[in-house]
Amino acid sequence: MSELPRLIKPMMATLRHDLPADDDAYAWELKWDGVRAVAYVEDGGLRLMSRNDRDMSRSYPELGALTGMVDEPVVLDGEIVALTDGRPDFGLLQSRMHVQRPTDLLVASAPVRYYVFDLLHRADRSLLEEPYTARREALEELDLDGDPVRTPPWWRGGGEAVLAASVEQGLEGVVGKPLTSRYVPGRRGPWIKVKNVRHQEVVVTGWTRGEGRRADMIGSLILGVNDEHGLRYVGNVGTGFTQATLRDLAAMLGRLRRDGSPFAIPVPAAVARTAQWVEPEVVGEVAFTEWTGDGLLRHPSWRGLRPDKRPEQVHVEEPQ
Repeated sequence: MSELPRLIKPMMATLRHDLPADDDAYAWELKWDGVRAVAYVEDGGLRLMSRNDRDMSRSYPELGALTGMVDEPVVLDGEIVALTDGRPDFGLLQSRMHVQRPTDLLVASAPVRYYVFDLLHRADRSLLEEPYTARREALEELDLDGDPVRTPPWWRGGGEAVLAASVEQGLEGVVGKPLTSRYVPGRRGPWIKVKNVRHQEVVVTGWTRGEGRRADMIGSLILGVNDEHGLRYVGNVGTGFTQATLRDLAAMLGRLRRDGSPFAIPVPAAVARTAQWVEPEVVGEVAFTEWTGDGLLRHPSWRGLRPDKRPEQVHVEEPQ
């Protein structure tokens, strides 16, 4: 009987501003705005592992249907997404991401799909050393094309057209994978990604009190990222919250209060004067326009929590 590997960390892509000149040497995929998950299907069971090695299987019980869609042990790589009008809705997915045992009502109101884009192991055979094209051919043989599991298409070359299609469809961008590329677990290999919208993972380090209608609530979150010196301040975010989100954040951060700043370098005095510091244990994500000259996020807007990421994994993602 075959036995699957216990853990294969997902291969990552490097952010770029533009498409490579040799884009015909790449396979192009649409970039799905969701949660990365490696799926292990074996003996009628399913494990869904996040980028930070967390088992997410209980959070997405409907994806258990995958066990009936393959007739041999496999390890798959893909993205868990929630859709609104056929487009990924990260806000809707947020309602599922940190719920360990979702109710039937929540599963029905915020259903998810698993978009599979790679096959890493099949029966007793590892495919990690196979080129991208061979892995995709083997994946397509599985014929995973029924809800809640789909195999999205890919295109050989033509990156400009695929990127234009992603803009037209309101998607996050594209991923380019060299046709000959092997799968390198847990590393940024030759894969690249080109985004239409900039996103950044952040560590929540504290908050400031609101004003006006939010006088008794969080006004903004104080954000940081890791660099070679430790945790560095990158600004505050005060938009993109619902009232329910603010209540949940207040309860979560209230349990993490600390006396002093967690930053390696002092933050601006105007921030420090009103800051309510917390232990840097919570990871979130913001959308923003650009980095300022002094290393701050310009016009950040809160997107949501990222329980699939650890604080030490959060660094500035600079385009190449």
